[in-house]
Amino acid sequence: MMSNPPQLPDDFTDHLSIANAAERLREAAEVAGKIQSAGVPLQVNPDHAAIFTDPPYLVAGPLKKLGYRNGWDARCYPSPVDGQDFINVSSRLEPGSSNREHGWFDYVAVVHPVDQAAREQMLSHGYGNPFIHHLTWGIIPPERKDADDFTYAGQLVAFMVKTRSRIAQALDEQPGTLICALPHQVVSHPEFEVSQSEWLAGCPAGEYQFEAMQGDGYLIQFFVLSGGRIEVALRVDTTQTFNPKSVDKISRDEISTDQDLM
Repeated sequence: MMSNPPQLPDDFTDHLSIANAAERLREAAEVAGKIQSAGVPLQVNPDHAAIFTDPPYLVAGPLKKLGYRNGWDARCYPSPVDGQDFINVSSRLEPGSSNREHGWFDYVAVVHPVDQAAREQMLSHGYGNPFIHHLTWGIIPPERKDADDFTYAGQLVAFMVKTRSRIAQALDEQPGTLICALPHQVVSHPEFEVSQSEWLAGCPAGEYQFEAMQGDGYLIQFFVLSGGRIEVALRVDTTQTFNPKSVDKISRDEISTDQDLM
């Protein structure tokens, strides 16, 4: 069953002045159309956007006016991009905000350099300051019904393995690592190790990572375009925007401020 057509904010430039916004929003819309046509059920609005900026208020201030709560999960996420140190602080669109119906993202990762070397690296890309690094579409998860945590984890992982293959075919692109952050009780389950091969059927060795989700819940994600420009994510019952271990892996291995290099 097809989900409703995904939306992006048509008033983006009324609130944020970002040089590469039109390009990235267009790209996100094209990707959404292709993967939804391939049968992938997308949430109506994006899961999150990652925006690099210095200073942070260039993005965090306008987001606050839109109804985002900056630092809502009381977390900051160190992000070692390009061998430099950046900090990711998440904003969440307040529950019940009508802006969600107009395509605004559930979350925004506001990423800023911590020193001059990181700032110079960020600016060297030529995309502007601020710039949108990537947009992430949310995937509608399979219905849980009466499945326990461990069984449901297996269903979600297997679903995302198939989704990853379907998206790769639809876009003719090699997807990024399948990063699976699962509840602690799942990764510590006595059958977890032996069950992985069944869950991952069709996913080549070395193209996935399992970890315990800090704050509980399920968050499974991967990039779908080279350079880490567009991502997809499935989340269920998470209590923070990201998992620190995921952010570290993604920052080191999956993204760059120079997306032509990826």
